[in-house]
Amino acid sequence: MKLLGEGFCWDELKVGDKFRTFGRTITETDIVNFVSAVGMLESLFLDAEYRKLHSAINGRPAPAALVYALAEGMALNATGQGTGLAFLHMELNVEAPVLEGDTIHVEIEVIESRPAKRNNRGLVRTRNSVMNQRGETVITYTPLRLMAGSE
Repeated sequence: MKLLGEGFCWDELKVGDKFRTFGRTITETDIVNFVSAVGMLESLFLDAEYRKLHSAINGRPAPAALVYALAEGMALNATGQGTGLAFLHMELNVEAPVLEGDTIHVEIEVIESRPAKRNNRGLVRTRNSVMNQRGETVITYTPLRLMAGSE
């Protein structure tokens, strides 16, 4: 019986495959909870008066680490639930700010898929583009993951 929500196995993913996640709006609560939980207590994220006087960005920015973490959640829940075995490597570029009230989604393209050395596992690299509601790329990253194979 097929388990609903189960992710792809490495051998089901071919170079050139593309996927898009549902969106998620970044809220004030997201920003405050994240910066408090990780100790990223910069005035830029927590002090409205400081932002008015010193910020180069209009609005309340979300830390790129928060945006990346949310993007990973959206991508993994959609593609790797139960099949992702290990996160091995990535490169990440922040291309534009994300502000409170912005809605992001992730566009995923498989750029590498090959067998691992043993146990019916494979290595899959994707190019993940985090997009805002205006269609602008805000972050790109290229995770390499160890994934289970189909049985």
